Amino acid sequence: MPDPSTDREASALDSLSALGQQTRLRIFRHLVTTAPAPQPAGGIADALGCLQNTLSTHLAILVRAGLITGVRDGRSILYAANFEGMRDLVNYLLEDCCKGHPEVCAPVFEQLEKGCCGPAARA
Repeated sequence: MPDPSTDREASALDSLSALGQQTRLRIFRHLVTTAPAPQPAGGIADALGCLQNTLSTHLAILVRAGLITGVRDGRSILYAANFEGMRDLVNYLLEDCCKGHPEVCAPVFEQLEKGCCGPAARA
């Protein structure tokens, strides 16, 4: 039987690796600023000054890491930030926070819930 903690660790590593590259980090941050409206690849390329052929590789890596989503719209694919994926990453990084004193990390979790990533902000 697979170890769920190993799966979560592998997912976190995929996400961190995806964000550990300048263009991909810029793509994710751009999609956060344009949320909730999804963006076509061409619009992302124009906004970031990135070539479309290299952009598609970066987008695929971010989709596989669960940090963005891609939805087909006719002949185009529209991309959006996946706040659930980012929240999962942050939760994983902070879940054992402060050696049994979770109140130290509570402000971070509260901000995630009521800020841009919280359910109320996306409604």
